[in-house]
Amino acid sequence: MSIELRRLDSRDPEFDDALARLTDADLGDGGKIDEIANEIIDDVRARGDAALVDYTNRFDDVGCTGMAELVFDPADFESAFAQLAEIDRQALEHAAARIDAYHQHQCGVQDSWDFEDADGNRLGQRVTALDRVGIYIPGGQAAYPSTVLMTVIPAKVAGVQEIVVTMPTPGGVRNALAMAALHLTGVTEGYAVGGAQAIAALAYGTESVRRVDKIVGPGGAFVAAAKRRVYGAVGIDMIAGPSEILIVTDGSAPIDWLVYDLFSQAEHDALAQSLLLCPDAGYLDAVAARVVELLDDQARTSIIARSLADRGALIHTRSLDEAIQIANRIAPEHLELAVADPDTLLAKVKHAGAIFLGMHSAEVMGDYAAGPSHVLPTYGTARFSSPLGVYDFQKRSSVVGLSAKGAEALARTASVLARGEGLEAHARAAEVRIDGLDHNDG
Repeated sequence: MSIELRRLDSRDPEFDDALARLTDADLGDGGKIDEIANEIIDDVRARGDAALVDYTNRFDDVGCTGMAELVFDPADFESAFAQLAEIDRQALEHAAARIDAYHQHQCGVQDSWDFEDADGNRLGQRVTALDRVGIYIPGGQAAYPSTVLMTVIPAKVAGVQEIVVTMPTPGGVRNALAMAALHLTGVTEGYAVGGAQAIAALAYGTESVRRVDKIVGPGGAFVAAAKRRVYGAVGIDMIAGPSEILIVTDGSAPIDWLVYDLFSQAEHDALAQSLLLCPDAGYLDAVAARVVELLDDQARTSIIARSLADRGALIHTRSLDEAIQIANRIAPEHLELAVADPDTLLAKVKHAGAIFLGMHSAEVMGDYAAGPSHVLPTYGTARFSSPLGVYDFQKRSSVVGLSAKGAEALARTASVLARGEGLEAHARAAEVRIDGLDHNDG
C-alpha cells in the first residue's frame, strides 16, 4: 500500500498554523456524538436493565434475552485463568506484579498527615479510599486485558473495597485473556456492557447495577461523551481520546525500531496520532521510505495507513531543544526520547502523559508491563492532567482542630474578613467563640 507521510519543517513560515491544524483536538461530529450519548443515557435512566439489554443487542450483536445473560460470573474468570497457556499466565502475572510494585510506591506518597502550630491548633489531611468504583474496559476493535491490570490494580492498592467492571463483548465473544485478568486482579462484579449505556448504568444505576462513586478507564468517542455528561453525578478520571505518540530522536536509533513505534499507535485507531521529530532531514527521509516498505506486512495495514495519512507527520526541527519545545506545546500522551542522552532532554520536558527515556524504552513496554498505568491524558490535557494512579481512587479531607487560644486568634481575623464580605452571620459565628472564651475566663 502506498502512503505519503506528511512532512513539516519548523523553518517554514506556515509551520505553526500547519502544526495547530494537525494536532487540533476537534475531530468533528462531536455534536452528533454528544446528542446520541445523551439520548442513550436518558433512556438507561428511564428504562434501566431493559435499555442495557436493547443497546447491547443493537451495538454488540449479542442476542441476549435478559440482563442475567450480561452479568459476568466470577467462576468464568477463574475458569479462563485456569485454562490459560503457561506463557499467557506468566505474562499476565509478570505484568501484574510490576504494575502492583509501581503503584505501591505511589501509595506511600498519599498518606494522611497532620501537624500542630504554635497556638496548639491541629491541622492536617485525611486520605481515604473511594467506596465503590466503576472501571470501563474497552472491547470494541480489540480486547484489552492489559487495561484490566492497569486500572484495577491501582484501585486495589488504593484500598477501594468495591470494584465493578463493564466490558463490551461484541458478538458475545468473551476474550479469555481479559477474563483471566479479571480473576488475577480479584474482580468479582462485572457486566458485558459497553458504550454510553455502560457509563449511564455505572453513574445512575439500574435494577442490576448499583451506581458507583467514580468511573475510570479509556473508551471511544461515545464513552468519552457519556463520561463528560455524567460528571457531577459521579467522578471521572479524564476524557480520553485516541492514542498519541510523539517521538523525539537525534537519528541514532535504529530506524525500524521507531517505524514500529509509529505503527504501534497508528494501529489503535484511524484517529490515533503518530509524530516523529528530528533535526536530521536525511534520517526522516529514511524513516519515510521504511514506512512504505513495512506497511503492507502489518496485520492492521488499512488502519495504520489511514492514521498516518490523516494525522501523522515527520517533522524536521532546527535542533533537539526545539523538538522539545514543540513537544511541550503538543503535550502528547506518550513521549519517546529516542536519543543518546535522554536525561538532558528530560529536564526540559514540561508536558507529557508518559515519558520514555532512550531508544530501548519503547512505548509498547509501557502499554503492557513497565509498571505505570497506561491510562494517560490525551489531546494536550497533559498540560493539566496526570496518568491514572492510586490518587485517582482516593479522596482527601481537610482536618481542623483548634485550641482555645487558636480559636480566639482566628475568630478575630475571620470576623473582620466576613464583615468585609457582607456576611454578618459568619462574623457572629466567629465572635461568639471570643465571647465564650471571655465569659469562661471571667
